[in-house]
Amino acid sequence: MNLFSSSPTSNSNFNLLTQTQNPNSRKFCFTFPLKTLHSPPSHHSLPPICSLEPSSSSSSPLLQEKPQTLEENDTEEIKNEQKSFGESLVVRRPMMEYSEDSKDDNLSDYLKKENDGVEKEMSALSSKVDAGLTKIAKKMPIFEPERVGSSAEDKPLQVNLDLALYKAKVLARNFSYEEAEKILQLCICYWPEDGRAYVALGKTFSKQGKMNEARAVYEKGCQATQGENSFIWQCWAVLESKMGNVRRARELFDAATVADKRHIAAWHGWAVLELKQGNVKKARHLLGKGLKYCGGNEYVYQTLARLEAKAGRYERACYLFRQATKCNPKSCASWLSWAQLEAQQENNGNARGLFEKAVQASHKNRFAWHVWGVFEATLGNVNLARKLLKIGHAVNPRDPVLLQSLALLEYKYSTANLARALFRRASQLDPKHQPVWIAWGWMEWKEGNIAKARELYQRALSINSTTDSAARCLQAWGVLEQRAGNISAARRLFRSSLNVNSQSYITWMTWASLEEGQGNSIRAEEIRNLYFQQRTEVVDDESWIMGFLDIIDPAIDSIKRLLNFDKNSVSKDLSSTSAENKEVSKDESGSTSEDSRITITETGFNLDDFIREKLSLDPLKLDVQLEVSLGIASDDTRPARKVWQSAKRSAATSI
Repeated sequence: MNLFSSSPTSNSNFNLLTQTQNPNSRKFCFTFPLKTLHSPPSHHSLPPICSLEPSSSSSSPLLQEKPQTLEENDTEEIKNEQKSFGESLVVRRPMMEYSEDSKDDNLSDYLKKENDGVEKEMSALSSKVDAGLTKIAKKMPIFEPERVGSSAEDKPLQVNLDLALYKAKVLARNFSYEEAEKILQLCICYWPEDGRAYVALGKTFSKQGKMNEARAVYEKGCQATQGENSFIWQCWAVLESKMGNVRRARELFDAATVADKRHIAAWHGWAVLELKQGNVKKARHLLGKGLKYCGGNEYVYQTLARLEAKAGRYERACYLFRQATKCNPKSCASWLSWAQLEAQQENNGNARGLFEKAVQASHKNRFAWHVWGVFEATLGNVNLARKLLKIGHAVNPRDPVLLQSLALLEYKYSTANLARALFRRASQLDPKHQPVWIAWGWMEWKEGNIAKARELYQRALSINSTTDSAARCLQAWGVLEQRAGNISAARRLFRSSLNVNSQSYITWMTWASLEEGQGNSIRAEEIRNLYFQQRTEVVDDESWIMGFLDIIDPAIDSIKRLLNFDKNSVSKDLSSTSAENKEVSKDESGSTSEDSRITITETGFNLDDFIREKLSLDPLKLDVQLEVSLGIASDDTRPARKVWQSAKRSAATSI
């Protein structure tokens, strides 16, 4: 018999057979027919698998003629099949006796037992695999962000991240750094893939002077975001630049531009770093790439304008400032820089109009109110300058720079006691602000309090002795010792100042004048020659209109101007002393004093209406707010005008 023939008896691979060893019982089994060496006779055939009911569509004549004789002849057929397949290999499964009623129950129990066994084996295998993977993960030096919650349902919604970041920003602005840090740490735990929390936490640490902690946060953020967040790289680069790690800062700026070539802050920050190092060509190249990839940008245009102004190309600088303000009419920094350029060119009307644009663009910007106030003070508009500085303090009550400039203004045109109160309040707001201590020491020196001035200078140097402010402090202290007759101490202080900042023209010339006063003209000439030999000049070419935006804190420029630290003011100091004394005497007598309520400028800008509408301030209560801030009693609300000058003050101003 051919098992693979197409006869109707070979349509099934498995055949249902019955064995009747006991006529009272029936047992079922499945047999798999295998071809052997002894083939069965051809006249034998396997019984087909069919239903007991006759089918009209069946093509087999056997099924049509005798469908009912299958059960009667199955015993004889089975015996014949056993004889013919006696030597065949039969694969049998264990036979189970069951009735029709218990058929489903036995099958379900059997399947349940098999499933339980498989689940146990899989759980044991998975536990072994998990244990092995855990051991491997502990050995791998790969950062894995910490997750909170075992499922997605435990994780807060994304909107909570935005709310938490805003709340942390407000807390940091109010100097509640610990609460802000806790919120930001939770944000990092819940959303480790979002870079904003790392940036905010790093800046919070930087404001507190915790540079190492900030660096660790930025490094962790770069690992968590797989190096694809350019904002973290850029903030880390700025941090390294502030710490003096120039090479590391370059690498980080490069990484930021690789992560996102359209990140304009990275190109601009890198250009500023190169300009500080004197690499003008490199900075121009970087700014060009920023314009190429990012298009017109207010900061880039402002940078270019500042470089053009520094090179003396004022028309080009004004054009670039105009482009910057077109890119962003609300850019207070662009308006301020443009106004300072016009003020340098003595275009006072244009400068005042630009200052008005600046405060309109940013109502509470402390730099806008401060620089405008200093500008008006230099023009002799003392009352307007005083009002502008008070407005700036009212909207920025924790800014020490505004109080510092107001103290210098009050010292020059009012009383030293009011200036001391302002200096004291400014030092309480920010004890680590060096210019406040330096200016206070300068005032005490002018008042003849030498010991107090030395104490204040020493306090300023204890904060940081490697900054430009420290160099100015050492130079001022050297002048104090020179006037006091301590020549050797003055020389040491001048030398220390030059060790911090060797490019200070004032310090070199002051030291040279000291040597000339002591009769050492040869030594004085050597000092002047040393200055010209070691000075670094940045040569700027006119081939390409590219520039630099290093937004210097306006407070420093104003302090240098008011303290006569600027080069031009030093050269004009002796010639303008008598004129200043005449102006002071006129102002004190009241013959040239202006009305404090005249606040409408030449351009028609009404300052009083502006602060009422935009800042909700009463112009008549600015003095009261300042007195509350200083803790002055109501009886002394309006300090009396000085009608005489002490001998010490007259001698100090004539020096």
